[in-house]
Amino acid sequence: MMADSLLHIVKSNDATPIACKVSGDGPPLILVHGSASVGDRWAAVTPLLTQHFTVYAMDRRGRGASGDSKDYSIEREFEDIACVLASIDGPVNLLGHSFGGVCSMEAALRVSNLRRLIVYEPSTPTPGVQHYPTGFVDRLQTLLDQGQQEDVLLTFMREIVRMPPLVIDQVKQQEAWPGRVAAAHSLPREFRDLESYRPDPSRFVSLDIPTLLLLGGDSPARYRTAIELMSTLIRGSRIEVLSGQQHNAMDTAPELFAETMINFLK
Repeated sequence: MMADSLLHIVKSNDATPIACKVSGDGPPLILVHGSASVGDRWAAVTPLLTQHFTVYAMDRRGRGASGDSKDYSIEREFEDIACVLASIDGPVNLLGHSFGGVCSMEAALRVSNLRRLIVYEPSTPTPGVQHYPTGFVDRLQTLLDQGQQEDVLLTFMREIVRMPPLVIDQVKQQEAWPGRVAAAHSLPREFRDLESYRPDPSRFVSLDIPTLLLLGGDSPARYRTAIELMSTLIRGSRIEVLSGQQHNAMDTAPELFAETMINFLK
């Protein structure tokens, strides 16, 4: 758990408890992590953000201090974030990363107290783009069935995120690594649901709030495709490229990442 943090627990629509670690002072800011991760993955940027915001680092369902349900669907993830947003008084800022970015955009359509939205390389399905190689999810499931949870996570980082070996070594040294390995079981189920998630893009035209779309300058092209699609749909959105970064700038360039967020939210 992050230092000097409190636990904020909300019951989602299906009664699953969703936990956020709360720290800092100022306007509320919810952080939603991506796949195979936990709320503590924001540890490098949290000290920078808590100088300006009350940070709610959410553990998505099935990991960390949050509960889980027997039947999984991606729609429950949308509802989880919406319930956390609704539980906080006043206008709330929201950041979603990767799979958490997709869920955050959907949650934004379900609430009325969202002030500003930041989406960092959402795993949004886009026409003509194959996000995962054929058979990839089955390979992850086989590793999982064999009890090789760390290999599940490493395979995802190498083949999908395309994280360089040096960065992987740095991430493995983080305090959140054991929690991320423990969350590896969630990868196959998330990917299966994401493959079948085909929203009508025009729905996001109604999302009329200031929105920052973050993109790593060195990230795989599929992330740019998704970001550019969202920029044509969300009124008041703009793209900002994090030069020299990939899918995890909060780890590799925390000062740049935090400064970009703060400048937009302030």
